[in-house]
Amino acid sequence: MPVVKDLVPDLTHVYAQYRSMHPWLQTESTAPPDKERPQSIEEREKLDGLWGIILCFCCTTPARPIGWNGERYLGPAVLLQAYRWIADSRDEKTGERLDALEDPSSLSLPPRSSTAPNLPENLNPAKAIAEIKKLLVAAPIIRSRAAAPCFGSTPLM
Repeated sequence: MPVVKDLVPDLTHVYAQYRSMHPWLQTESTAPPDKERPQSIEEREKLDGLWGIILCFCCTTPARPIGWNGERYLGPAVLLQAYRWIADSRDEKTGERLDALEDPSSLSLPPRSSTAPNLPENLNPAKAIAEIKKLLVAAPIIRSRAAAPCFGSTPLM
């Protein structure tokens, strides 16, 4: 990352990537009368290990080798947070969130990337990235945009 001064990196780019994931609950339906959107204990347990990140981006720097899709690769911290909202049972924008992650360069681990040893043991960005990839490949999600034509006028879907 570019250095501002001494050991202070410029986090402008990673914060912009973080904001691009819309790290908040997104819904279209109206909230219940009591103003909360409840979750079952099992649904809440699925979020364990996804929300405890402090956004220091210490895991992002070792995962960004110079010259390797640095602008497009989102990094472990951003991808962990993206999956946190994808996995949330209350969020209603899973399809849009997955659409934003379709670029293979945003999810691919760089060659010889290290698994940042400075992460708390309950955080596992590699697992979150694997889960996002599984959802992109296997989940039958109706995309928000029309299917592109392939081989003339035959649609893909």
